[in-house]
This record gives sequence, structure tokens and C-alpha cells, in this order.
Amino acid sequence: MRNIRLYRNFIAMIICLTAWFHVHAQVQGPDCWPSFRGNPQLSGSAAVILKPPFKLLWTFKTGDAIKSSAVIYNGTIYIGSNDGFIYALGSEGKLKWKFNAGTSVESPPLLVQGTLYAGSLEGILFALDANTGTRKWKYATDGQISGSANWVLRGIKKETCILVGSYDFNLHCVNAASGKGIWKYESGNYINGAPAVAAGKVVFGGCDGELHILAVADGTEQGSVGAGAYIPGSPALAGNRAYVGSYGNEVLCVDLATGKTVWCTKEKNTPFFSSPAVTRRLVIIGGRNKRIYCFDRDTGKSCWASATEGDVDSSPAICGDKVVFGSLDGKLRMVRLDTGKPVWSYEIGKEITASPAIADGLVVIGAEDGNVYAFGAKSGR
Repeated sequence: MRNIRLYRNFIAMIICLTAWFHVHAQVQGPDCWPSFRGNPQLSGSAAVILKPPFKLLWTFKTGDAIKSSAVIYNGTIYIGSNDGFIYALGSEGKLKWKFNAGTSVESPPLLVQGTLYAGSLEGILFALDANTGTRKWKYATDGQISGSANWVLRGIKKETCILVGSYDFNLHCVNAASGKGIWKYESGNYINGAPAVAAGKVVFGGCDGELHILAVADGTEQGSVGAGAYIPGSPALAGNRAYVGSYGNEVLCVDLATGKTVWCTKEKNTPFFSSPAVTRRLVIIGGRNKRIYCFDRDTGKSCWASATEGDVDSSPAICGDKVVFGSLDGKLRMVRLDTGKPVWSYEIGKEITASPAIADGLVVIGAEDGNVYAFGAKSGR
């Protein structure tokens, strides 16, 4: 009996290690940013050191405003546009392919194992070959898809699954290979942001004002926490806690094991539409009062607030000791992580609601003028 138990434990360990390596092979390194916020936990942190000043390297023009955020993988940039196309761009912004989604694509794409997943405002989740743009399958929901999809390994067989929220009130779990629905969980209102994934749990907020915690295996609810107002953005997960902003002027930290609020900030006249970024010590989030905020991750104590000239719906990205974000005044900004003091900015001129993607020394972002912008360090630095 003892030998049987040892054998079973050994097999379980091998399965867990295989799953761990499989997951971490997908998480961003210095040369890729394969999903919204960079990884399944939606932490918004890049393994890149940025050395300003930066210069504009190239732009690519689409046919309408860009609200989608880019992803980057092996030198290719993928992004959606309100002109109804999903684009793949190579070096110097050269078009590799584009896919006609039929209607606006505000959802940031997701790249997993050579397949690109993106949702449209018609409520269709598309799976495309990342190299060619050829459609593999499509999955229909009953409402628009505004937030990015995420992915997770499910069950003993480690089935790759895609998770996406919809304005049909449901979070959908879909088989990544076939596009067949596995389970769906009905919330109380629209789901605008992306779900975050960690440790067998799926966490998302919605317009019902709840932060939902589900089991990956079957979508059963493990807990929910009332935010007091709707949650338009996405949570970030770290250290078995979730961090999220609400439209009720609050940022919350929730313990995923107990389902209880650890701390909650209250900022006067500051609705939060942005999704937070987290480090080991800090939480960074943009507000709709022309400021970006930094809080202590353990206590929620305010560390600094940095003023802009427009509301910050763009979700910040942390890169070493810098923070990069866009704002509705049409500027892309970089500030110091420790103080919030400005380091560099570039005036695009049109509103920026998209979030930056950062990889291989590039900062890539789309704007409401329909252009994709790529920035890099000036030569000689």
C-alpha cells in the first residue's frame, strides 16, 4: 500500500510540474507580452527595463479608433480596431495579415500556443491562427465582448480553456482547441473586464458590483465580495489576493481564501475604470479624476498620486522602476514607480483609453485617432 501511495504521489507531482512548466512557458518574458496585462494573473508587470528618453519608431494606421490593447509575441504585434479588423504587424509596423471580424474589436487579443483569441462587439469570440490570421473557430455569446479573454489549464488532463466575459451577464469557459462551451456562470449584470486566473480560481468583477470567485473546474462560485458600485475593469491577482477598482471611488484588496475584504481605499470623486498593476509592494491604478494612484499592497495606504491633464482609463504597466500609461488628454506618460514623478511623455493628441504593451524594449499602444504607436529608446543609450 505504501508503494502504491508513493507511486500515486509521484505521478501527481509529475502532472503538477508539467502543468507548471506549461503555464510558465506562456507567461511573458522580456521579448513578449502575450495577453492583456501580460499574464493570466493580470498583474500588469513587464520583465523589461526601460531607459528613457524614447522616440517614436513607427505608426500604423487603421480605419477607426483603437480601444483594444496590443499583445506582442516573437516580434509580432496583434491588436483590434473599431474598423472591425484584427491586425498582425511585423517589424517597423508592416502589415502581416488582417482578419475581418465584422464589427468593432475593442477586446485586447490573447495569444496561447500559436492561436490568437479576440472578441467583438457583436459578441463573437474568434480563434485565429497567429501566423496566418486564418479562422479556426468562432464562439457566439448573447452580448458584446469588451474585455480580453484569458486562459487556464483545467482538470487532470490539463485541457486548455479560454475564459471570456460578455454583456450577456455570463462568464464563458470554452475549449481552446474546438471552440465548444464547457461551462458558463451567470452574474447579475454586464461583464466589461477580463477574468484573472490563479491557483485554480477565476476572479472577475462586473456591473453587478460584485467581485466573483469561481472554481476553474466547473465554474461554481467559491465566494463573492460586494464592491458597492460596478466594477468596469479587471482584477489583478498576487499572493492569494485580488486587487480591483470600482466606480464607487474605491480600490479593494480581497483575500481569495476567505472571500473577505482586507482593505478598501476611498478617494473623493475618483471613479476607477482602469485595471490595477501590482508589484511585491505596490498597487498602481488610474482614476477618472486626472490622476494615477499608488497604494501599499499590504495596507492600502496611499504612497503617491501623480496628476495628468486627463482622466486615466488606460491600465498602467510597470517596467522595473517605471510606470507607463495613457490618458484622455492624448498623452502617453512614464513616471517613476517610487515617487510618481514624471520621467517622459509623448503627445499623441487624441484620447488614449487603451493600455500599453511592453516587450523587447518596445512600448506599443493604440489611440482614438486609429493609429498604433511603437516607441523605443533613442540610440546611444
